Amino acid sequence: MLNILRNWLDDNAREVKRLQRVVEQINAREQEVQALSDEDLRAKTGEFKSRLEQGETLDDLLPEAFAVVREAGRRVLGMRHFDVQLMGGIVLHQGRVAEMKTGEGKTLVATLPVYLNALTGRGVHVVTVNDYLARRDSEWMGRLYKFLGLDVGLIVHGLEPEERRRSYSADVIYGTNNEFGFDYLRDNMAIHPDQLVQRELYYAIVDEVDSILIDEARTPLIISGQADKATDMYYNFARLVPRLGKDVDYTVDEKAHSVAITEEGVAKMEKWLGVENLYDDQHLELTHHLQQALKAHALMKRDKDYVVKDGQVIIVDEFTGRLMFGRRYSDGLHQAIEAKEGVRIERESQTLATITFQNYFRMFEKLAGMTGTAATEEEELRKIYKLDVVVVPTHMPMIRKDLPDVVYKTEDAKFRAVVDEIARRHATGQPVLVGTISIEKSEVLSQMLKKRGVPHQVLNAKYHDKEAEVVAQAGRLGSVTIATNMAGRGTDILLGGNPEFMTQSELRRQGYDPAADDPEVRRLYAETLEKFKQLTAAEHEKVVSLGGLHILGTERHESRRIDNQLRGRSGRQGDPGSSQFFSSLEDDLMRLFGSENIAGIMDRLGIEEDMPIEHNLITRSIETAQKRVENRNFDIRKHVLEYDDVMNQQREIIYQQRRQVLMGESLQEVVQQMIRDVVGRTVDAYCPEGVHQEEWDLAGLLQQAAELFLPGHELAADEFADAGRQGIKDELTERALAAYAEREAELGEEMMRELERVVLLRMVDEKWMDHLDAMDQLREGIGLRAYGQKDPLIEYKFEGYEMFQNMIAAIQEDVVRYIYRVNIVQAPQPRQRQVVENRGDDDGPQQPVRREQKVGRNDPCPCGSGKKYKKCCGRAQAS
Repeated sequence: MLNILRNWLDDNAREVKRLQRVVEQINAREQEVQALSDEDLRAKTGEFKSRLEQGETLDDLLPEAFAVVREAGRRVLGMRHFDVQLMGGIVLHQGRVAEMKTGEGKTLVATLPVYLNALTGRGVHVVTVNDYLARRDSEWMGRLYKFLGLDVGLIVHGLEPEERRRSYSADVIYGTNNEFGFDYLRDNMAIHPDQLVQRELYYAIVDEVDSILIDEARTPLIISGQADKATDMYYNFARLVPRLGKDVDYTVDEKAHSVAITEEGVAKMEKWLGVENLYDDQHLELTHHLQQALKAHALMKRDKDYVVKDGQVIIVDEFTGRLMFGRRYSDGLHQAIEAKEGVRIERESQTLATITFQNYFRMFEKLAGMTGTAATEEEELRKIYKLDVVVVPTHMPMIRKDLPDVVYKTEDAKFRAVVDEIARRHATGQPVLVGTISIEKSEVLSQMLKKRGVPHQVLNAKYHDKEAEVVAQAGRLGSVTIATNMAGRGTDILLGGNPEFMTQSELRRQGYDPAADDPEVRRLYAETLEKFKQLTAAEHEKVVSLGGLHILGTERHESRRIDNQLRGRSGRQGDPGSSQFFSSLEDDLMRLFGSENIAGIMDRLGIEEDMPIEHNLITRSIETAQKRVENRNFDIRKHVLEYDDVMNQQREIIYQQRRQVLMGESLQEVVQQMIRDVVGRTVDAYCPEGVHQEEWDLAGLLQQAAELFLPGHELAADEFADAGRQGIKDELTERALAAYAEREAELGEEMMRELERVVLLRMVDEKWMDHLDAMDQLREGIGLRAYGQKDPLIEYKFEGYEMFQNMIAAIQEDVVRYIYRVNIVQAPQPRQRQVVENRGDDDGPQQPVRREQKVGRNDPCPCGSGKKYKKCCGRAQAS
């Protein structure tokens, strides 16, 4: 009775029941589909497409289409979808998040909704966390799609534009979140339709959805160019700041990740810098440098937040422990760290284009995701992305034992206990997977294990494919594997070894492509797989008898999901397993968010350093601390999004209009309307309403008209003495449009259209770049409005709107000015910018494009504007 009541009250249980009814419809068609030949099965794709054209919906087709994919999976991959995998597929098709435990086969689950939605011909994006997984899944699952007559594209780092365009035109597009986001930004910086690569954003399935949509949501994608700022100041402050005393000259709040200088500190800095008042308006740059140098000195820790490698400061991803090559901290913080470490400082950059993952993925018409750990973040997924979470049951019951946390007084005592535990379990032959939260801790543990003579593997996050092979074999007898943050590994750990990886390796050694859609390769793959399955089966039995894979966490992460991801590596598909976390009162989470009570208990009981406390009460108090941190992080991400939403509305307007310019046949009417607007605004400025006609500045008006839209005119002020404001507007508009017609006759219609396109794109890009910079500056100081009892967000929206309107007016004025004046020496050519992307890939930063011909900063600009190069086309280079 109690179970019935619990299920009745449980929304998820009711949802699973509804899904089960659809699964039964799919199962009812299995025999019918199994009877089809390969050709008939493949022909189903064409049949489904024609039924869609005749008015059937995807939901109508779902049971039969899923049955077809299940049968294709059995024939091509040797894998038949379980009923719970069909449930996961239905959840994804509905545009929701499917939480499925590790080892439940999420990669295979995605094939169901991908195939169904690809039938529309609008393209389906499958988003993974790194290039290796995108390539692996596109080859592995690609065999199934190709068998059913669909084509598969792959978007990874380093592709040429033509290859990208081809991949985006495929039915199914595998790629990484970074690549999709950067392609969107690059498309919106294109200056010719031929440079566009992406298609419409219809449907995306995000693998490791919590990692991409939550963990990475705080870091926007940025394409930037170099700014012309000196770097000496960073070195000066890097020398001065270490001379300040902590808690005397400055205070550090590790919880809020902030640092503040005291009055004593300000006095010392003023003396050392030789300035009277550090906070004077003219010293704003000094205070900015001081703040960043303090942050770099007091908050940013080497080998935790960043590493120094080959003379470069490289950020360490706090969630995955991977090195984020090419990505840089913004606002001068990266330069301050470079100065602190004594390496060469890269110049500051200016933002050319930016977007957050939150706003990029919200542009998709339909969005879905899958992960092993989403229920703890359901509130955020629902509020920001309108995604609800369905917890899909496991195929086999979960029998993993999650042991209570063990807490030690000191970190040293904890690591000694960890090594003892690893050595004890290794001696029995039980495989152990050890999770650390930083590269530094992995190295410390590795050294201790070497001294104890325990053979082990340390995952090197630089090479995703090697990493996957190491993880895949972490369930072998006697193996010890140390991994930094198990988020997004995407690899099954099978007890006794992973025969799939062994098979792929063997086929490559024999010179075959395991992903080839070839009957001979499929036959060889099946035979080799069977051979390795027999080899691993015996070892599997031994590992099972020892208790399965043991997960040992050396520290609690601030996010429960990351801990759950580590735990989830054990106990897949009903396997036995166990997990336990070792903590100390010196760990960051315990130190900052919850060690006071536990420390008090330990002191009162007189517990020694090496004596652990192990109790469910402690595990609960740690999880409470984690919830507090998660709530704080959610507030930070929500805050980032609220401000980015203001920029996003402006971005959508600019990018939409820019796309129209790029694709438009003719901009003649647009430019003519701009001329009317500019004339109207100019007349209103010099002949304002409510001011007597005699006080109008007609001389100033005519001078400005010569500057903007009537170059070289010979009009006199007295000609307009009795015209009235509307009469002046009409007369000047008529003359400006006549001058425009003369200009078109002089250049020819075709050349005029191309000139309008190039000038408009260049002005939009230039002004948008400056606007991004100005909005950054506005956001930096807007928080101070709270002291005046004003809501900073409302103030930011209001001022941002004003700035946007001013930018639109400035674009129109410059376009009109250039259209009348620019001299064409040759047909306008698309111009490449020197850009850097803040990507987190391991393939290194994108190299800037070098200019062939050097133009001096003070030389006349070759575009013929009459301006100096540094004030015109050279601005993009300076940025």
